[in-house]
Amino acid sequence: MRRSILLIVLLILLLLLKVSWPWIIAILAILALILFVVLDYVVTKVEKKSNRVLQKSPYIISDEAIKQHRQHFLVDLHADPLLWKRDLLKRYDYGHIDLPRLVEGGVGLQVFGLVTKSPKGQNFESNSSRGFDNITLLACLSAWPLRTWNNLTERALYEMNKLHTFSEKSNGRLKVIKTAADLEAVMQGRKQGKDITGGLLSLEGVHALEGKIENLDLLFNKGLRMVGLTHFFDNEAGGSAHGLEKHGLSAFGRAVVEKAHEKHMVIDLAHASPAMVDDVLAMTKVPLVVSHTGVRGTADNVRNLSDKHIKGVAAVGGVMGIAMFDQAIGETSFEAMIKAIKYVVDLVGIDYVAVGGDLDGVVLAPVDVSGMPLLTEGLIKAGFNDEEIGKILGGNAVRVLRQVLPQA
Repeated sequence: MRRSILLIVLLILLLLLKVSWPWIIAILAILALILFVVLDYVVTKVEKKSNRVLQKSPYIISDEAIKQHRQHFLVDLHADPLLWKRDLLKRYDYGHIDLPRLVEGGVGLQVFGLVTKSPKGQNFESNSSRGFDNITLLACLSAWPLRTWNNLTERALYEMNKLHTFSEKSNGRLKVIKTAADLEAVMQGRKQGKDITGGLLSLEGVHALEGKIENLDLLFNKGLRMVGLTHFFDNEAGGSAHGLEKHGLSAFGRAVVEKAHEKHMVIDLAHASPAMVDDVLAMTKVPLVVSHTGVRGTADNVRNLSDKHIKGVAAVGGVMGIAMFDQAIGETSFEAMIKAIKYVVDLVGIDYVAVGGDLDGVVLAPVDVSGMPLLTEGLIKAGFNDEEIGKILGGNAVRVLRQVLPQA
């Protein structure tokens, strides 16, 4: 529709300039080719290059692992498929996530990140919020609404609306989770054998609020239930682990945390600077998450959690979702992921670790989401018992969501 509007605007302009009809037809035909074919090709090419897997499906998984995997409610605390142009109700042979593959992978609840800004030259060490923004380019190429091109709140709203639309068209197979009661309904449905997956919306960086605390209310009313304070650069709330200053919480950041607590939203410390992690832990007794992370004990870099912060998150009853890409865990493998899981378990116990794959987040993953039973198989081989596996796969995350989300 938006591309058609652009063509109509161009047609009116050409008519005003008194361009002859043969030239008008030729110009519109060429532009239509670019808009409808070339840009689609470019966006698909970018998607395929950005979110690859080491091993493609079908996956060879033992019957024992599949059986045990299906007994548990799997929660993945972070993925970014709403960035991309795929129809999540259809199955694709590229990218990491869509509803058919979520069902095949046994995912009970998928947290969907809302990415609104990504700096050019994005890296793990030092990024500025100024200059070229990769999401602006992606929004233009993917024909997002014009209102999203220069407004981060509108980008978040657009991505949120995509999930709501998928849910409405899913015939009950995808349910947006807004309350603890919604979560219980999905869990009960899966116990009854229904192919139903919950989707929870999470903001990846409060720069999407455009410096206005009231925008948190706006996003909450549209279904936002998890708030990541920073992404790859420092923002109005405070410092990113990958920013220039890496400072702690600002006054605005404290207001965001307080408002999130008031509205029963989950705070996410993924990508937060060490100083910000200290500040948030000092002002909260409410369980929070670090949705997609690694630990410095197995992969020592600025992105990952120190032993001090692992203990701090555990002390408030929170959970840490271990990611599955090389920068977070050292190498792209389930073995490395399980090594990080075991490190957390050995340090603070079984109750504080979870899964946070970061699939579709411009990462190379071991498998797409349909291959998640391979994680269960790896946990079995690593010596975890059934109860422990249940907690890692989703039990710990469910505990936090039950405690923090609005009850109804």
